[in-house]
Amino acid sequence: MLRLECLRVIYGRLQDCLVVTIMGATAAELQSLGHRENFFYLQHAMGLASSLGLGLALSVPQRKVVVLDGDGSVLMNLGGLTTLARYAPGNLIHVIFDNESLFSTGGFPTATRTGADLAGIARAAGITQSCTAATLEEFQLAFDGALRGDRMASIIAKVDATGPAQYEASLSLLENRFQFRRHIQESGLCAPGVAARTERGTSWSLST
Repeated sequence: MLRLECLRVIYGRLQDCLVVTIMGATAAELQSLGHRENFFYLQHAMGLASSLGLGLALSVPQRKVVVLDGDGSVLMNLGGLTTLARYAPGNLIHVIFDNESLFSTGGFPTATRTGADLAGIARAAGITQSCTAATLEEFQLAFDGALRGDRMASIIAKVDATGPAQYEASLSLLENRFQFRRHIQESGLCAPGVAARTERGTSWSLST
């Protein structure tokens, strides 16, 4: 199964979500399908996509938040799974593309290649709705179920270690940051106090 195939089958379903991707191939492949203002490509912060997604989900409970993560990133921040489980926002979907490789940073094998089970680790951390999808059909069913549901979900998608030839983005990191923030504000998703603080550039991480 290819990560790009997974992204294609859920792309249409992401229109009404806030989407955070990890750096590298995942961000590049999602952007290749067509950028939207509700997409934020987290760069230079490996391991922290789920942390940003958690903050968004708690701040904007009326909107589904989808984090598109990778096995290497999750393994760098395993403590993040316990924090996700502690707060467990029902509007958060954590997708982990597991290619058993640090593909975007050299292709070195990760611990999942030698037996680490991310779905099992997530369940042990307290994320009860956690599953592994090995086929495109399984992934689509799991994602659609999580989108319809009201519980936080973790979906580990087993994908091949392949990706785009290059990771150059047509959208600059700075513009992506401001565009994503404007989308949240203009959609009326922020409480008035939060919107006022972000205008002054003193609020949450997207304004730093």
